[in-house]
Amino acid sequence: MAVKASKKAASIDMTAMCDVAFLLLTFFILTATAKIPEPLPVDTPASTVQTKLPDTDLATITVGKGKVFFDLKGREVRKRTLELMGQKYEVAFTEEESAKFALMEGIGVPITSLKQLIAMKSSDRSKADLQPGIPKDSLDNQLSQWIQNARIANIELQDKELQIAIKGDAREEYPAIKKVMDILQDQKINSFNLVTGLRAKDK
Repeated sequence: MAVKASKKAASIDMTAMCDVAFLLLTFFILTATAKIPEPLPVDTPASTVQTKLPDTDLATITVGKGKVFFDLKGREVRKRTLELMGQKYEVAFTEEESAKFALMEGIGVPITSLKQLIAMKSSDRSKADLQPGIPKDSLDNQLSQWIQNARIANIELQDKELQIAIKGDAREEYPAIKKVMDILQDQKINSFNLVTGLRAKDK
């Protein structure tokens, strides 16, 4: 007479798996960084080709809603650029203001209003309606000065030529973009990136 083996419910110890999952979750939470909202969000034109912008040695000029914003990579480069702008326009910035400026996103105010912008909370700075844009007309072309001084600062600190990217709204009129291009060409900058959104290729 055959002896039947008793059936026992199979059990799997999930303790080790739970530990691994918890460690991975903790790692992702601690290494993740929150995306700071852009002060001037724009809807970039679609393109089938998209070039990755460098993480360093880059200045981004954002054009939209009739305004121009300027952003710069690198904390020390930002500090030095601010120092040069302060010397140009005779505006003295403190060490604390310089440190705060180094952490900010793109700016869109005249140099005379920059101290007030720096003193704001980061949540208030992201409101584009509080920033009228950087002056770029022939009588007060502060955008040109930001670009020039940022290039000087980048060469001084990184010993590299600053790269330029133009991020324009798809609905922005061409003359506004052309004005920025003219400012770049006045400084002999004939090579720059145009930021676009990626769209699927036609089949």
